[in-house]
Amino acid sequence: MTDHASFIHRLCLDRLTLERGQRRLFCDLTETLSAGEAMALTGANGAGKTSLLRAIAGFLTPASGQVRFEGPGGELEAETARAEGLHLLAHQDGLKTSRTAGEELDFWARWLGGTGQLETAVETFNLRPLLELEVRKLSAGQRRRLALARLLAAPRPLWLLDEPMAPLDTAMRRKLGEVMQAHLADGGMILAAVHDPLPFPTRALHVGAPA
Repeated sequence: MTDHASFIHRLCLDRLTLERGQRRLFCDLTETLSAGEAMALTGANGAGKTSLLRAIAGFLTPASGQVRFEGPGGELEAETARAEGLHLLAHQDGLKTSRTAGEELDFWARWLGGTGQLETAVETFNLRPLLELEVRKLSAGQRRRLALARLLAAPRPLWLLDEPMAPLDTAMRRKLGEVMQAHLADGGMILAAVHDPLPFPTRALHVGAPA
């Protein structure tokens, strides 16, 4: 079992304001996510859900406010926390279509510092029949399963997920729900932008205009 909380055990958003172009998405957002917690990020299309995930991951600079990461000894250096402590699974899967599924999974595991858990990832997301196929030949659901596999192939405590259930079928949504709950039980954290509820209890964070 991975002791996630020994590295990063709290995400803090401190009066965060995000803008896109000349439009303010939201302002003064303050929230905390701790080890073992999941939060469902909700809001209308264009409200800033994806932008918030990207800001936490360091790909978008806030107009004001801070994103902070804490470990058992106090605040962590943000660059290190991002490089070693989080996964961002975007709406676009970010897969290289000319590689086989096996090559792509191996690349991501090595790139992210995987610790020999490829087999677990393959079995969990039922990738064995797909490993010799080029990514371009996979369906949308198969590509999503391949992208999700990096969560297990290279364990990290903080998962930032953008619509993680789309476009999975019912059985694989159930499986992903089990994987997410196991991650939380192991001290992990999940912030997931969603339109439909996740298949287990979560706190909610709404961005944009009130629901």
